[in-house]
Amino acid sequence: MKEEKPLCVHFVQHEAFEAPGAILAWAKDRKYNINFSRVYNFEPLPQTIETIDLLVVMGGPQSPHTTKEESPHFDAESEISLIRSCINAGKAVVGVCLGAQLIGESLGSAVERSPEKEIGVFPIQLTSDGLSDKKVAHFGPVLMVGHWHSDMPGLTDQSKILAGSIGCPRQIVAYSNLVYGFQCHMEFTPDVVELLIAEELDFLSTNITHRFVQKPNEIRNNNYLEMNQKQHQFLDNLMANYLLSRRLV
Repeated sequence: MKEEKPLCVHFVQHEAFEAPGAILAWAKDRKYNINFSRVYNFEPLPQTIETIDLLVVMGGPQSPHTTKEESPHFDAESEISLIRSCINAGKAVVGVCLGAQLIGESLGSAVERSPEKEIGVFPIQLTSDGLSDKKVAHFGPVLMVGHWHSDMPGLTDQSKILAGSIGCPRQIVAYSNLVYGFQCHMEFTPDVVELLIAEELDFLSTNITHRFVQKPNEIRNNNYLEMNQKQHQFLDNLMANYLLSRRLV
């Protein structure tokens, strides 16, 4: 009997402080092959998608409309092309924050401004579509998750909003059976949070304008384990569907 090769997860990471956290821990625990495009170090995007099973596009302070003049290491057009190629080839694709917005752009739907800026840990509420989606239904009606954003992903005619929050109506979007955008950050761990806090310490310490922005110690004093575990189950569910789709081809 032919031994199956481990699945391959490719991460696109835009900044050192926007680390994949619990998603990387999940991939390591499953003994998947792991590759990176750390574009903040000017590492290239993959030249071929043949070996990629799951593409994970992380967040960042950029937007899909950020130019190379504004951020020399960030090439939105190339990333959108990579995402579109993976989607068209039937790969699994997960976008987080900026990554979710880039998925929307790759499918012809522009990023939009979120009603509220959100930084910290706040609840999301699953929609009826979310509660009926077998990959995320285990999140339950309400789940505390991480946030660090001002924008939200665009929607296509086929997409479904699976979860929203008081501050942002598009927290989880299913673009297809294998393509999901997370505006929220379920991958946060204490170490990742410390990196993000260090990057925005002055703003977090002095903010009096935004009602959904927590102070540094409020952000630190959260339990990230539950959201991590629920995200791991989502990823397992997603890859089970991916493997099934491969067998049906």
